[in-house]
Amino acid sequence: MAAAVPNLREVAIVEGVRTPFVKAGDKLGVLPAQDLGQYAFRELAERMGLADGYGRKARVTVDEVIIGNVGGPVDASNVSRVISMNAGMHKAVPAYTVNRNCASGMEAISQGYLRIAMGESDALLVGGVESMSNIPLLFGKKMTELFTSLFKAKTLGQRLTAMSKFRPFFLKPVIAIQEALKDPFCGMNMGQTADLLAKEFAISREEQDQFSIESHNKAVAAQEAGRLAEEIVPVPLPPKYASSIADDIGPRKGLTLEKMARFKPFFDRVNGTVTVANACPITDGAVALALMPYDLAKERGYNVLGKIKAITAAGLEPERMGLGPVYATAKILKMTGMSLHDMDFIEVNEAFSAQVLAVQKAMASKSFAEERLGMGKVVGEIDPEKLNVNGGAVALGHPVGASGARIALTALKQLQRSGKQFALSTLCIGGGQGQAIILERV
Repeated sequence: MAAAVPNLREVAIVEGVRTPFVKAGDKLGVLPAQDLGQYAFRELAERMGLADGYGRKARVTVDEVIIGNVGGPVDASNVSRVISMNAGMHKAVPAYTVNRNCASGMEAISQGYLRIAMGESDALLVGGVESMSNIPLLFGKKMTELFTSLFKAKTLGQRLTAMSKFRPFFLKPVIAIQEALKDPFCGMNMGQTADLLAKEFAISREEQDQFSIESHNKAVAAQEAGRLAEEIVPVPLPPKYASSIADDIGPRKGLTLEKMARFKPFFDRVNGTVTVANACPITDGAVALALMPYDLAKERGYNVLGKIKAITAAGLEPERMGLGPVYATAKILKMTGMSLHDMDFIEVNEAFSAQVLAVQKAMASKSFAEERLGMGKVVGEIDPEKLNVNGGAVALGHPVGASGARIALTALKQLQRSGKQFALSTLCIGGGQGQAIILERV
């Protein structure tokens, strides 16, 4: 959305839920994305009394389902459609999947916002899902060619000839998630881009580790106070479904700088400062949100979480993708005529501690604003007391297709809880983009 357009309908996020966020390979790893996502979307539909196309009495009928996802499951093409039907939506309810890398969940919100604002839809379910546990290992080109030859072989002799070309190194797998985290333009993986920002903004290892400790401390406090539980729907675990998981697995108590110092640099092992402890973990999770025109939501008696004041995206060089929130925030503040000072809470997705610290420095830098953004003044200073008050992705995790929706949901719940008015949620995007949304409590 390049600029404000007159006569747009006000768009409300009426309700939202998410699954627990759990490190990949842990308890949610048994659920592929299409199964994991259904729990969030089914719960949301039940809470809101949404019609699913089967003629059940309902307060409003769902027009479409839009879900963000990055590592599309090979057995669930257009995973949004599969989740929609798994969650009980009728076959007449269309669905599609969006992919804007780390901001896919927020892009789903953006797509829904535009459809409702322009009068094309009245009720949408949007959100994001990622099962990073189930992103597969792949065969390399040589092994793929061998399989192709075997499939084409019509005689025993042709099959033996094909098999004679096999070499053990053909079995070396291509790690799909590793490839996905590497940028094809600058040749750097996401961790390397964070190390670059740490060097350029003179961010020390100790600063990164301290930021991580604070993220964990805030997340643990939010868990213990029950604030995160307000967002979460428990997920029953197969095969017998006799138990469920109801809390994020990630936040840790008792972290110290001494403990953090034990971790070695992971991406640049010689000169780097980014470790697995001051970066977000690879994670599974899903988020579901319901969008409606604000007037319709009030007419139908819903207790609205908040309104979308604006949403936008911006681009930058891929090797500095972590600064995406600076570019997107500068753009959205200009669109709305607002300032960072107007924001009561700010969610910056914590892909890496170094990345968020670099964002803070860049936003407050006049030279950065002038040289990189073409602005005559700074974007603004982020008040640490407003930033990620319930912890961030370093502690909670970053299921890439879902995080953009999660930080919007978390911000809205915090606004509602506190009685404050405005929140900014923003995140960096692999490939060199940023996305941002401004939310308003009603």
